[in-house]
Amino acid sequence: MDIELARFNMIEQQIRPWDVLDTDVLALLASVKREDFVPAESRAMAFVDTEVPLPSRTGATQLMLAPRVEARLLQELKLRRHERVLEIGAGSGFMAALMGHQAQQVLSFEIDPDLALFAQANLSRAGLHNVTVRQGDGAKGCPDESPFDAIVLSGSVAQVPQALLDQLKPGGRLVAIVGQLPVMVATLYTKGADGSVGSAELFDTVAPRLSGFDEPSRFQF
Repeated sequence: MDIELARFNMIEQQIRPWDVLDTDVLALLASVKREDFVPAESRAMAFVDTEVPLPSRTGATQLMLAPRVEARLLQELKLRRHERVLEIGAGSGFMAALMGHQAQQVLSFEIDPDLALFAQANLSRAGLHNVTVRQGDGAKGCPDESPFDAIVLSGSVAQVPQALLDQLKPGGRLVAIVGQLPVMVATLYTKGADGSVGSAELFDTVAPRLSGFDEPSRFQF
């Protein structure tokens, strides 16, 4: 496989057509080696427009988000060099790596112990010293280290907990994929100077569930 041609095609055929036009984001996708963040046996899938299975001994299916979804979420965050970011769901560590190149500090929670080790190893190998992976349930965020300039949920949830919105700074942004199959929507939440939170729907997509988040009760008749 011609790695550089595959990377170029991923950007030009998958990511640009999905309205990812920010030159900084596109440059990152060209320079951060996505193939180094997928399991060795899935290397051929690194640039394919699909989710990539990730290693876990827990029995739960863990997936890396498709490239165009990661790119679009990163673009919507509009990270700046002085900002601190909280990520829920480290996965392979690739999204955290992208954010680490744009922000001052990234703290990424991963509930799966195997994935936490996998992500940290990938990030260390890539030389991302401003990104930390912490093994644990991130559904309640990290109050002790809040507030954050940005929060990203790298997976889907039924709804965004108020506890996470409370951990945003004024002017802070949170992106998440919200809803139930078959309808999920990537949504941007923004906190105003007065503490109010507004939201805007970005695009329709589907993504695997993040562990640890509440699901709505289902009525049975």
